[in-house]
Amino acid sequence: MTSLPERGAAPPSDSSCQGDTVAAVASSSTSEQKEDSISKQSNTSILSSVFTPPFTIFEGQQNSSLPCEKKSPKTTSGSYVWSRILRRIVCSGSMWRLLGCNKVLTSSDVWFLGKCYTVSPEESSSDSDSDSGHAAFLEDFSSRIWITYRKGFDAISNSKLTSDVNWGCMVRSSQMLVAQALIFHHLGRSWRKPSQKPYNPEYIGVLHLFGDSEACAFSIHNLLQAGRSYGLAAGSWVGPYAMCRAWQTLIRTNREQAEVVNGKEIFPMALYIVSGDEDGERGGAPVVCIDVAAQLCCDFNQGQSTWSPILLLVPLVLGLDKINPRYIPLLKETFTFPQSLGILGGKPGTSTYIAGVQDDRALYLDPHDVQMAVNIAPDNLEADTSSYHCSIVRDLALDQIDPSLAIGFYCRDKDDFDDFCSRASELVEKANGAPLFTVVQSIQPSKQMYNEDDGLGCSGDSMANNDNLDGSGEAGEEEWQIL
Repeated sequence: MTSLPERGAAPPSDSSCQGDTVAAVASSSTSEQKEDSISKQSNTSILSSVFTPPFTIFEGQQNSSLPCEKKSPKTTSGSYVWSRILRRIVCSGSMWRLLGCNKVLTSSDVWFLGKCYTVSPEESSSDSDSDSGHAAFLEDFSSRIWITYRKGFDAISNSKLTSDVNWGCMVRSSQMLVAQALIFHHLGRSWRKPSQKPYNPEYIGVLHLFGDSEACAFSIHNLLQAGRSYGLAAGSWVGPYAMCRAWQTLIRTNREQAEVVNGKEIFPMALYIVSGDEDGERGGAPVVCIDVAAQLCCDFNQGQSTWSPILLLVPLVLGLDKINPRYIPLLKETFTFPQSLGILGGKPGTSTYIAGVQDDRALYLDPHDVQMAVNIAPDNLEADTSSYHCSIVRDLALDQIDPSLAIGFYCRDKDDFDDFCSRASELVEKANGAPLFTVVQSIQPSKQMYNEDDGLGCSGDSMANNDNLDGSGEAGEEEWQIL
């Protein structure tokens, strides 16, 4: 994969993924899970006895607003010394074999949400403290917000469902992507979950938004309500396009209510749903219009011309039954963008949150674990947040990804957006006539993509690329189906 350099200073699931214990890596294949089922029980006792506080592998950063810094050799803290020793032990191949874990990661670079990690299965002790090594990647991965199936919450709307098991994976995957955007906005890309309480109020505030009740702004209850016109309903599975539109409606509703109640923005950024050419009626690669983004930021700032943070969601259909192989290198390269928020995607009918790539594999957080419903109060800085983090990295072959997906990007300011557009334009040049999306300065009136009435950058109803995706030379009607 051709990689682009990073700009500036700023890369699921098993019930055992909870807590601040050792980060492990496991394959997503069913056969490998069966082989490890016996060893996992014995490993639990090993982990609980070896990794007991204060002897944690990863130390939380005291100042979350600063980028990751290499530990000073002058540090004399006893807990830090022990954490270094344990980190070296865990990063050794013998320790992984002792724990019975199947290591997904190879010696190739990992691109994870815009950050590159150089990893090695047999990482030496001198490398284990590196900010770009295996342990650093696992610390980053386990700090991401993990949202899964829940049970035991209040019934959704008029249904009797108190769980989203077996149908809510797309909703949960989308919640994870948006949660990362909020974490990046409030705490920065270099933030890692601290090992000690009390937690940062911004971190707790983000988790509160995704609780499982109508009182939580971005709960599954409210997302389903907002997406009814796009087919979202309790007990039904939906695709990425409908999910992006549901977020559009929910954020607009919350913004209107905030203006009435107290004027506070729950969602502190503009939202741009990037859609296809000619209002999406005849396919075509989605078009990021710079003027549209500027207008959205202006509207978010209530008429001021200053640029605001912006979240871009780009729904795509990159094939029929299978993803067209020509798009895979392009998808991989989007993870090198510093603005990367990953992909809503997975196997057909099984949504996941893809947050990284290595070689021909996608690394993801899996929403399919079932946990009890948790609603974290926004002022509870001592809350148990272990169910929102996972240490197990699962992988999926990129050519097995469902062709219906959505890519997310977060741009903090105008410079960040300009850098995103520059990288996206370079990606178009590498696409050989079949880009994922394109970038233009403005659009013609006949191809107006921005509707001032909705104020969120709607731009059409079909997300497919105008390309003979099935390799037949003809584009069938089903090819442009909204998923």
